[in-house]
Amino acid sequence: MKISSVELELAGKKITLQTGELAPQATSSVLARMGDTMVLVTVVMGNLREDIDYFPLTVEYVERLYAGGRIKGSRWVKREGRPSDDAILTARLIDRSIRPLFPKEFKKEVQIIATVLSVDGENDPDVLSIIAVSAALTISRIPWNGPVSAVRVGYVKENGNGNAEFVINTGAVEGEFSELDLVVTQTKDKTLMLEAGALQVPNDVMVEAIKKAQVENTKVIEFIEKLAKEVGEKKEEVAPDTKLIEAVKLIEKSYKADVVTLLKDRMEKESGNSADLVEKIITEQKLANPEFDLDKKTITKAIDYVLFKNIRESIVKKGVRPDGRKLDQVREISSRVSVLPRTHGSAIFQRENTQALSVVTLGSPRMEQLIESAEGEEVKRYIHHYSGLPYSFGQTGRVGTPSRREIGHGALAERAILAVIPKQEIFPYTIRVVSEVLSQNGSSSMASTCGSTLALMDAGVPITKPVAGISIGMMSEGENYELITDIIGLEDFSGDMDFKVAGTTDGITAIQLDVKIPGLTIEQVTQTFERATTARLFILEKMLATMPNFREEVSEYAPKIEQIKIPVEKIGELIGPGGKMIKNIIAQTGATVDVEDDGTVTISGTAEEAVDKAVEWVKGLAREVTIGEVFDGEVKRILPFGAFVEFLPGKEGMVHVSKMSAEFVKDPNDIVHLGDKVKVKVIEIDDQHRINLSMLFGDDDKPRERRPERPQEDRGEGRPPQRSGFISRGGSGGDRRGGFNSRSEDRDQGPRREPHPLAMQFRRERDQERRNQRTSGSYRRDR
Repeated sequence: MKISSVELELAGKKITLQTGELAPQATSSVLARMGDTMVLVTVVMGNLREDIDYFPLTVEYVERLYAGGRIKGSRWVKREGRPSDDAILTARLIDRSIRPLFPKEFKKEVQIIATVLSVDGENDPDVLSIIAVSAALTISRIPWNGPVSAVRVGYVKENGNGNAEFVINTGAVEGEFSELDLVVTQTKDKTLMLEAGALQVPNDVMVEAIKKAQVENTKVIEFIEKLAKEVGEKKEEVAPDTKLIEAVKLIEKSYKADVVTLLKDRMEKESGNSADLVEKIITEQKLANPEFDLDKKTITKAIDYVLFKNIRESIVKKGVRPDGRKLDQVREISSRVSVLPRTHGSAIFQRENTQALSVVTLGSPRMEQLIESAEGEEVKRYIHHYSGLPYSFGQTGRVGTPSRREIGHGALAERAILAVIPKQEIFPYTIRVVSEVLSQNGSSSMASTCGSTLALMDAGVPITKPVAGISIGMMSEGENYELITDIIGLEDFSGDMDFKVAGTTDGITAIQLDVKIPGLTIEQVTQTFERATTARLFILEKMLATMPNFREEVSEYAPKIEQIKIPVEKIGELIGPGGKMIKNIIAQTGATVDVEDDGTVTISGTAEEAVDKAVEWVKGLAREVTIGEVFDGEVKRILPFGAFVEFLPGKEGMVHVSKMSAEFVKDPNDIVHLGDKVKVKVIEIDDQHRINLSMLFGDDDKPRERRPERPQEDRGEGRPPQRSGFISRGGSGGDRRGGFNSRSEDRDQGPRREPHPLAMQFRRERDQERRNQRTSGSYRRDR
């Protein structure tokens, strides 16, 4: 097989398309490369499916961790599992970019699989996959009215020169500064698909970004056409569906009144049922003509065709919508908050027959979602999930894992609100929102966005601006068209587009465009943004009448969270050997403590008292103690040479026996007991950050004369005088020997006691100091 490839320079990056080497049994295949990111796209055309009334197109996006040199983190399962949400969203992105250009009559199975083979962390494989799919379809024999191209557009408001700048196919670096993440799929003159997340970008900036994309996409389309001229196959012919044409003529002639009646019934639900009318048609036609051979599916499809045609004509020619609304009129809106008593925040948002219940749950930072992909690991602290079960359509059906539609709608609502979620240093919670869509009849994802905004405000999340969203549709007949605001299900099915726009009073935060026609002109896109802005401001006014601002405090049932910053060098002290200290804090307080590498400590718990206690503990550990400070402490341990006193939460210091009393102390237990509250003063902090304390204040802290030695005979037979114990390294003028004397008769009783490690350390330091003094000539023996 001949290997062919073409190259194109696009926005400073080289794109290569190659075919003829890999996957030779597929109908067509293309290997695409941009930088070190590589994607293999295969397209296979299968059998004719006459048993279905839709085009059987499936798109799969396969992520392999080897593409980034990674192995799955699970200890037991190393094979990639079900597609990630990101993979499903990318598959939807590809599907929406190509589906409108297949002939309506084409019913053969088509399966497209995009496999990510290599990622470089700089060039996104999603846009490259759309280009490769377009190329593979263009060179194949599959009937398709392409090619198309896609680019990612960013918008840097301040580029360092005081100017704004649009960036094509933004990389990781540009993405950090961009206020826009827009993917645009286009033909040479029209826009087919839009997907965007933005930081409240104005309409004119969004339109300009789409225009910039058109210029670059035209270059890629010409590049694909060059490849098709070299290796492209002749397209298969698609015959018109004569049976469907016959059924449409029959219904328009004899059953148009029944279709009008059906329209009234279908107004109540997003998906209606025409089964009774189908049975009526078959029964009557067979009585009149026993050889009548139109099947139920063909008649059902013909009924929908006539129904949708009537809706389109009524709107375009008369300006009359199925429910009688004006073309720019939003349905009746109602909303309320604090619907559920024990959740952290909840709200119901309803636009007539579309109803969404959104529920907010707040959690500690450790509840962030970890996402593993070939490009590495990332975490999400704001998560939005959408659920639309069969009852929301008035139907029965499967209940289980979320569908691709549900994942897509949840991602759109998440992207719409993400722009106004406060930064972690302001609001340190992990936030999860679930939108339970209870009734669906047009734009439930935008209802979820509105309901989730109210629920977040009810939960006390300090969002920077309220967000609302609306869907704009379009009906066209030839060159004439009309935009319609807040489409219902019937208008979605019969119309040309579903253009969802979400945002604040200041600008757009999210866009999702689906079309059923070969694209929109720039003029139509501009008009849609203007119509969406008017509707969005109207909806926001209604929402703010219900909830003018977010609550000042989070729910009493939400965890309490505090964040403090400690010096990085104090992290080890907070964690302790083997995590001993941080585990002790968690066990003693009942709070959860999380430490970041930059010294950020997040403390969370269900009880405010537990959080406050843990905060004080951490602050005490991180506090810099200075010599001379006085504290009220508690005796925690008593040893033969002194006692350890906790003077700050989690921080202890040693009080040597010589610093317990002005008099000689033989046994520390004579002065203190475990649990005693004592006042102590910091007298020394050594080079290992160990703290020595004193219980002596005022005159008691003055140097004392040495106690006379006992006679030799009192020390035991034939034993020389011995000195043992802790050596104080206190302030100048003090007794540097300090400590206590161990009598021989005490040592002769039972096994020998091992010296305390601290005592041994101080002995070594004392001996080293004396050696240094001896070397320098300043050494003087004490005796």
